[in-house]
Amino acid sequence: MTRLKEDDIDEISATLSKYDQELLSKTGYKLSELAAYAVGGDLNQANHESLQIAVIPLTCGQGIIGGFADSVASIINHLGFSAWVTKLPDAGGVAEAVQNGADVLFMADDQRFVAINLHTRVVSENGAATGRGYAAGLERMNHGLKGEEVLILGAGPVGTSAAFSLAQYGAKISIYEPDLAAGRTLMERFRESGHSLSLESDLNLALQHHHLIVDACPADNIILQYHLREDTMIAAPGIPLGIELTGIKQISPRLIHDPLQIGVAVMMFEAISEDRS
Repeated sequence: MTRLKEDDIDEISATLSKYDQELLSKTGYKLSELAAYAVGGDLNQANHESLQIAVIPLTCGQGIIGGFADSVASIINHLGFSAWVTKLPDAGGVAEAVQNGADVLFMADDQRFVAINLHTRVVSENGAATGRGYAAGLERMNHGLKGEEVLILGAGPVGTSAAFSLAQYGAKISIYEPDLAAGRTLMERFRESGHSLSLESDLNLALQHHHLIVDACPADNIILQYHLREDTMIAAPGIPLGIELTGIKQISPRLIHDPLQIGVAVMMFEAISEDRS
């Protein structure tokens, strides 16, 4: 899991309404709608008001990222749920959350960021949820992906999840992954699931030959301005953003990228997937 920095998230709470409008203009969906779409649920069936969500700061590993828990809570509240940050961290925070009637717990350490439904035992992982959310965003931005060729950069948890989601949308998928063993493992998993996947060995050629891209690689300046076409669309969950600085303005109307919003929103809807009435 990529460790965020405080300045990656310090404006999230104040800009969620603006973020919603930008996402709506690109995908036709606001954040809550895109998250519900990504998990195959009906937004109107989610019982928002009755659910209590606790965000628990964890001090293990490299410690608490300033503003992280508050940003997660603000996203969840923006979706229409009731979320709060526990006063205590770690085990004390878990006890506090349970004693105060929490239905779902959100917490993150250096290795895992999870949402846990205390009633159904559903556990949503941020990496997988983020991949599903960005695959849905690209599918909506392109008005469908059936038969379309999509390039995924990175075969980690986010890229892997995006790949399986994109396959469900009918896309033809190629992966660029410098770790050949990881790429082959994903290819084998695809074969076992009845889907096919191509491995790209030349990043430059792969980028030139694809206009639909999921950037799930934690590297900057790998998508250069000359790779961008008028029809290029990029869903970029990776931190940092992998697009060359001079190309960001050019691609901005066809770019989905954020540090937390989509991943947290999909986690929330996945965590309550068995609570819908």
